[in-house]
Amino acid sequence: MTPRRGDAPDVPTFTERARRQQLIEATIDLVSTRGYPATSLSAIAERAGLSKAAVLYHFSSKDNLTRAALEQVLEQFGAHVTERLAQASGPREAVIAYVRAMIGYQQAHRRHVRVITEMLLDDAGGTRLKTPGSHDTKGRWQMLAGLLTDGQQTGVFREFPVQTVALAIGGAIDGVIAHWLVHPDLDLDAAADELERFTLHAIERPAAAS
Repeated sequence: MTPRRGDAPDVPTFTERARRQQLIEATIDLVSTRGYPATSLSAIAERAGLSKAAVLYHFSSKDNLTRAALEQVLEQFGAHVTERLAQASGPREAVIAYVRAMIGYQQAHRRHVRVITEMLLDDAGGTRLKTPGSHDTKGRWQMLAGLLTDGQQTGVFREFPVQTVALAIGGAIDGVIAHWLVHPDLDLDAAADELERFTLHAIERPAAAS
């Protein structure tokens, strides 16, 4: 295929990048409201105001398009958490920032939470979570595990099995968010306060007896 004049081979033009982003946003909207199984290429094309042929020009299949949407959601989520961690002044503050960022981002981006939930479900009826460690699951607990390890190495946190505690904290966050998705009247700000106390109680050294 002859490259477009003035462009490097396979480098999308500004218009193509805009169209791809338009399709990704339409996909996020539909997956978050209708669910993954009910999100078809035709529905995405209609939502984006494009033809199905145009969708297939930019993404050769539904799987490729929905995967791109999930990757964008996870990238933005991860960037938010990383930014908050960069502002922490020490291990304790970093763990608090992690918990707050995980809750805060999902509270502000409910559509993204729905996309993650839909895309991380097994294809068999959409009722089972994929194998633990798939997609972003492993990376999430490893990030928290790294923060916990730093705290142990600097003597701020007590000794404990890092992986187990990281999974427990991550599971608590996921449980609160899962409940909130079904019961949106849950006070997530109060829940974040409680999760912070729960986390610090699990990792900090006990206060010396007076």
